[in-house]
Amino acid sequence: MATRIEHDSMGELQVPAEALYQAQTQRAINNFTLSPLTLPRAFIQAVLHIKKAAAAANSKLGVLQPEIASAIIDAAEQQLANTDLAHYPVDVFQTGSGTSTNMNVNEVLATLATKQLGRQVHPNDHVNAGQSSNDVIPTAIQLSSALAIHNQLIPALRHIQAVLVVKSQQVGHVVKTGRTHLMDAMPVRFEQVLGAWQSQLAHAEQLLQQQLPRLQQLAQGGTAVGTGVNTHTDFASSFAAELSKDTGLELSASDNFFFNIGSQDLAVSCSGALKTLAVALMKISNDLRWMNSGPLAGLAEIELAALQPGSSIMPGKVNPVIPEAVAMLSAQVIGNDTTITVAGQSGNFELNVMLPLVGYNLLQSIELLSNGCTELADKAISEFKVNEPNIAKSLDKNPILVTALNPVIGYDKAAQIAKQAYKEQRPVLDIALEQTELSKAKLQELLNPAKLTRNE
Repeated sequence: MATRIEHDSMGELQVPAEALYQAQTQRAINNFTLSPLTLPRAFIQAVLHIKKAAAAANSKLGVLQPEIASAIIDAAEQQLANTDLAHYPVDVFQTGSGTSTNMNVNEVLATLATKQLGRQVHPNDHVNAGQSSNDVIPTAIQLSSALAIHNQLIPALRHIQAVLVVKSQQVGHVVKTGRTHLMDAMPVRFEQVLGAWQSQLAHAEQLLQQQLPRLQQLAQGGTAVGTGVNTHTDFASSFAAELSKDTGLELSASDNFFFNIGSQDLAVSCSGALKTLAVALMKISNDLRWMNSGPLAGLAEIELAALQPGSSIMPGKVNPVIPEAVAMLSAQVIGNDTTITVAGQSGNFELNVMLPLVGYNLLQSIELLSNGCTELADKAISEFKVNEPNIAKSLDKNPILVTALNPVIGYDKAAQIAKQAYKEQRPVLDIALEQTELSKAKLQELLNPAKLTRNE
């Protein structure tokens, strides 16, 4: 591989000739070889937005010469339009402040700006002017998460809720056996089942919406420890205004930089909201799997779309692959939450030192949940068919229907009828007709499954 010589404050280093990064990034590549994981595109783009806004603010404040700032802005826009992750190869498992990733972006932009301007643009003195890794990386965590939630996850959540509403309009009238403890219980309508799922998702959306205002209050301006050393007094507000204009979010400077730099409590809170959604998706996925079970020896209340062969040895077997996949990604998000919780505890004095790990896991969770909502909506919920004959067959023989007779004949007598109905595999109505003095018409009224789904 052809190389060129670059240098930093520690000396000279060979760098691939075609690489846009410089010496400090190459040192990170050499030092951090713990995994093949790198920070995702959304995170790198957040740092690029930060550098663009910082250059614009510094130009207006007289910190950077306009032509240097313009070259940095042009370089950032170029990279945002075509973010080639080959230029951002630093391992997630690096220095806990994310300094290597900050310098990686600084160096790429400095290289491009230098070529454009025809004179040196320095990665530290110019691209990183008025900044520190210690405020850039926390800001990137918050910005990338806020953008991903706003642009990806909330739309996906609203989509699956809309699909549930449409599905409820189609099949909501069907009455099925309710279940508690996985055992037969009082009947419910599909609109109640689907409505419960929709309410879970609406609650998760509300929790996520509550995260956005705090995520949009940024660390940028606190620099190394929160005091704002080496930063223009108006930088934080000017930067937030430029970044808001660039991203479309309403961003502002934090009212306490020490909080944003020394802790990752916002990330922990956000991850908790993501975990809540993951739990909801897992519950919905497992309900779909149970209702689809069979088709002969299970519940067989619904039939999910047949998407692919389910077995390499059993011909004709079809599995509920989308709910299974969504349940797995939900488990991953729950695991990510544990990682973020542990990372959040690593705020030692004025800096959290697990920042790249927090950013990686947060963005992975948001992406997984966004995709999970869409796939579950489009390939499972919208497509399943209700097996009404099988549902009606089991519903008529459900001994628990006798619960409706409790106020009329008493619990003990009702229990006796339920046990006999189950033992003899006969409808409750037939047994009750034999064991009580109630007329058939009255029993049909009391034991009507559809009526029992309404608290009238």
